[in-house]
Amino acid sequence: MNITHSQSDWIARAKAVLPAGGFGNFDPGIIIAKGVGSRVWDEDGTEYVDYLIGSGPMLLGHGHPEVLEAVLEQLPRGMTFFANNAPGIALAEAIVEAVPCAEQVRFVSSGGEADMYAMRLARAYTAKTKIIKCEGGYHGMSAEAQMSLAPSQRANFPQAQPDSAGIPRAVADEMLIAPFNDIEYMRSLLDEYAGQVAAIIVEPLQRVIPPVPGYLQALRDECTRRGVLLVFDEIVTGFRFAYGGAQELYGVTPDIATLGKIIGGGFPLAATVASADIMAHFDKSKVGAEGWLMQLGTLSGNPVAAAAGLKTMEVLRRRGAYDRLRSHGQRLMDMQSGALTSAGIPHRVVGDPTLFDIVFTDRDVRSYRDTQAADHAINTRYNAALRANGIFKSPTKLYPSLALTQADFDQTEAAIQFAITVL
Repeated sequence: MNITHSQSDWIARAKAVLPAGGFGNFDPGIIIAKGVGSRVWDEDGTEYVDYLIGSGPMLLGHGHPEVLEAVLEQLPRGMTFFANNAPGIALAEAIVEAVPCAEQVRFVSSGGEADMYAMRLARAYTAKTKIIKCEGGYHGMSAEAQMSLAPSQRANFPQAQPDSAGIPRAVADEMLIAPFNDIEYMRSLLDEYAGQVAAIIVEPLQRVIPPVPGYLQALRDECTRRGVLLVFDEIVTGFRFAYGGAQELYGVTPDIATLGKIIGGGFPLAATVASADIMAHFDKSKVGAEGWLMQLGTLSGNPVAAAAGLKTMEVLRRRGAYDRLRSHGQRLMDMQSGALTSAGIPHRVVGDPTLFDIVFTDRDVRSYRDTQAADHAINTRYNAALRANGIFKSPTKLYPSLALTQADFDQTEAAIQFAITVL
């Protein structure tokens, strides 16, 4: 006999065994039971249009039949080996073909790992120790990445503020913090710490904040001129903005990039990529013990994840895929902005059609501090009203997918109209 449990039962069980009752990712007050196409259902059977899509990887939607077929073909051949395998090698070849800065690939299991290794790789290659990151930039959960990710109090740049307990002060001393989209401040920081900076790590689109015209190219030029490596965190933007990622869309090539989410097709897989010269630091025979960067992981290059990623990338290469994704996103942008403007509610649509959100403010959003100055109370009410009307999204992001249907757009528009009435 099948015994079913209500969502409240599962929430109670989670509170007993999980810190804060959750996995640390999303609202623990909702327990997702399944996802199909553009929709998810919670354990009580409530149905939602899914704009969270697993925080980005389910770009094709849940349970895409071709991805499922690829996974099912691989499963009887083996689920993991801790050894080289054909799907992983083929995936690396596809990444090298697609991503401008990639000549070689090293796989890991999560985006946070990829970013951690990217920073360590930059230090190994340059023999310098300091890393510059932008305030509000998200680069995973390593000690370096947890500097000034979401500082509750303003500090003078370039002072790094730890966002977590358990991080030694010495880590903060090696991290320099700059405001996103301020190239003049970045130049002054590079001048002040000349000869000490290994890399600048940046999200080409910081959370949802786009780069101002010329900013990324200016970073590229400064790094080239000063012998500093430029690292693009493309965990989110890779294979979402374009097949070659943000570096293809913006026409700026970094020295190192990190990829994740979409390249695993919904399974845990990420990668650090760079030129063969930089990636040589993963090869002890080429750089010796002093220059060698040790990296291993039980599931790195997992064949099931690689098979899912390869099929996802194949689908994305098909004619019209990115045009359709951008059309979906622009429709959602216009739908919200039009309704909010008609209601006289100050706001900005911030981001790219493939990833964006509404920020309730009357000024342009160029940096983390601009987002902090927005009206968060309105944002909370807006997102709660959307959720109550069957829209599942992050409080700070909306991810369109290729699985969206006319029924999804209709339901979303009705939810927006309702949400405006409670603002």
